[in-house]
Amino acid sequence: MKKRKIIHVDMDCFYASIEMRDDPRLRDKPVVIAKDPRKTGGHGVVATANYQARSFGVHSAQNASEALRLCPDAVFISPDFPKYREVSRKIHEIFHEYADVVEPLALDEAYLDVTNDKKNLGSAVLTAHYLQQEIYEKTRLTCSTGISYNKFLAKLASDFCKPVGTTVIRESEAKAFLLPLPIEKFRGVGKKTAQKMHALGIKDGHDLYGKSQSYLRAHFGKAGFDLYQRVRGIDQRPVEVKERRSIGNERTYSRPLISEAQVDEQLALLAERLAKELNAKQKHGKTLVLKLRTTEFETVTRRVTKQDHFENEPALLMYEAKQIFETLELPEISVRLLGLTMTSLAPLEFENIRLPL
Repeated sequence: MKKRKIIHVDMDCFYASIEMRDDPRLRDKPVVIAKDPRKTGGHGVVATANYQARSFGVHSAQNASEALRLCPDAVFISPDFPKYREVSRKIHEIFHEYADVVEPLALDEAYLDVTNDKKNLGSAVLTAHYLQQEIYEKTRLTCSTGISYNKFLAKLASDFCKPVGTTVIRESEAKAFLLPLPIEKFRGVGKKTAQKMHALGIKDGHDLYGKSQSYLRAHFGKAGFDLYQRVRGIDQRPVEVKERRSIGNERTYSRPLISEAQVDEQLALLAERLAKELNAKQKHGKTLVLKLRTTEFETVTRRVTKQDHFENEPALLMYEAKQIFETLELPEISVRLLGLTMTSLAPLEFENIRLPL
C-alpha cells in the first residue's frame, strides 16, 4: 500500500495577522481579537491573539476581561468575520492548486493529501514550501506546515515549529517524536481527560505507550483505543473532501432590533449575502432556515422546505424569510440575533425539472 503524504496547513494567528497586515501600527503591539471588555462591562471572549499577547498568557476562548488583566497594554479589536472569511476563501483556492483532496478544518487550517504530487514538485516538503510562499505572496500572511504519513502526525507537526515553520515526521521518526510528548499534546486529550490520565500516572507518551489496549479501553472507552493507536503512530483516517451541507450567515446586534422595519432591513441584508454566497459556491437549496434570538436569550429556528429549489434571488429569499418571521407571532420585537441559512443543497447546474405526474 502506497504511503500517504499529508500536509497540515495552519495559518499563524490568522485573525490577528490579518488585522496587523491591514494596520502596520499594530505589528509591534500585543493584539487581542475580542470586544474591548472596558467597553462591554467585562463581557466578551477572545477569538485569538498574536504572539506578543500570547507571551502574557492570553489565549483563544479566554474571557476578554482576563486577557486584559494579563496584558493591560493589549490592543482589543472586534472580530470582522466577513473579512476573515474572504481571506480564507483566497487561501483555500491556493490549497486546491496543490492538491485535489483538501479537507478544510476551519477558516485557517486544512489537510492536503499530496500523495499524487499534483504540481509535480518531487516531494511533499518542496510542495509545502511553495505553498507557504504563494500564500504569503498573495495575502501577505504566514502559515506553518506539518508533513507526515497520516493526519494525526501532520497536525502535531504543524504546531511544533510556529510561526512560519515546516516540520516533517517520517514513519521511522514517529516513535521518537511521540514518546516524550506531554499527554496534553495528544489530540483528543482535553482538560478533564488529562486530569484523569495524570491520576492514573500517564503524563507523557512514554507512559501512554506502556499501557495495554484493554487498560486504555477500560478507562477511556473508544478514545482509549484511539490513543493506543496514535501513540504508535497509527491513524488510518483518509483526508476527506467534505461537501458543505448548508450555507448561511447571521448577525448579532449590540443594539437590539425593536421594530418590524429594522427586522425587514436586516433580513434584506442577510438575504442579499445568502444569495451572493450561494451563487459564488454554485449551489441552491430546498430548505430556508431563519434563526432568531431575543434579548431574553431565547433562540428560535423555523424553516420552510419547497419541492423545488429556491432561486438565488435576494428579493425572493427576503420574502420567504419575512413569511417565516411572521409565523413566530412574537409578543414584542426585541431581537438580539438574526440568521438566514439554506440547506438541502445541490449543485446549481441541476436545474429544477418538473415531471408530469
